[in-house]
Amino acid sequence: MKKSQLSLKWLEVFQLVARSGSLQSAAEQAGLSVSTVSHHLSKLEETLGAPLFDHGRRPMPVTPAGASFLRNVDEAMRLLHRAEIDARAGPLSEARHLSLALVEDFDSEIAPELARILLAHMPACTFRHLTRPSHEILTLLRNQDIDIGVATQPQYGQPGLIETPLLRDPFVLAVPLNVTTPPEDFLTGAGDLPFLRYSQNQIIGAMIEAQLRRLRISLPNRFEFESNQSIMNMVAEGCGWAITTPACYARARRFHRQLRLVPFPGKGFARTLSAFTPEVHDTQTVAAVIATLRQLIQTRAVDPAITQLPWLRDHFYVLDA
Repeated sequence: MKKSQLSLKWLEVFQLVARSGSLQSAAEQAGLSVSTVSHHLSKLEETLGAPLFDHGRRPMPVTPAGASFLRNVDEAMRLLHRAEIDARAGPLSEARHLSLALVEDFDSEIAPELARILLAHMPACTFRHLTRPSHEILTLLRNQDIDIGVATQPQYGQPGLIETPLLRDPFVLAVPLNVTTPPEDFLTGAGDLPFLRYSQNQIIGAMIEAQLRRLRISLPNRFEFESNQSIMNMVAEGCGWAITTPACYARARRFHRQLRLVPFPGKGFARTLSAFTPEVHDTQTVAAVIATLRQLIQTRAVDPAITQLPWLRDHFYVLDA
């Protein structure tokens, strides 16, 4: 069999530059110098005898030959990673490494219990747990920095990732406990309290803003937060109201006595929380983690919320496998 003259490092660098269009970005992701990245690309193009990039433009696009080569390299690298995982994968109890990232909604109730269960069933495994916003979790997955991520389903599909829906999480209003303003008055701006927004850089914030635009609702933008706990704290203190979800509310348990949830007036909408994995992954381990997550979401988030707020029963629930 004829031996390939191509270096695996050349191909990895080529993928990074093709996706970012930047030598600097590829160098940062690969942990290499810009000159080393440039050298790898030059050797690859020289060996192939074809230009793979238009080096005169910024960001640097692939040529038609480069686009064709990228499709084949992507497929080859997926197969190579799949073979590597299959060779290393053994019984669940022998799993060695697992890297997880969860949205902050699951950080206080579900993540610690998940870690306890996995530690008991995977005694030889080294765990890495991260809490990040959904958009950052998806970036970590695309860069293959984590094995499993739980995030809000974005508006568009995620090529290269496998999605497993976990939870339907409807949008509701969070208002101070003793405020008697009708829910529809909040959306018209008739109430005295300001609207507390989730950051529009986050998927949940962007979803809320998109729905308000569809409903032709315009509310002053005075307060915008990245932290769910900050929003719940402000509502509990009587400083405003928010559009949120039961999962967000469940995490803010210490504020429950000072605020209440009410149904979203008019046409309702919901987000989906899903587990995402790269197309190349250890199927046995992922399946075990996702099954455990479903059980914990049901017992730690859904059941307590429905007990407290029975009207959520037909709206807030774990999604079937």
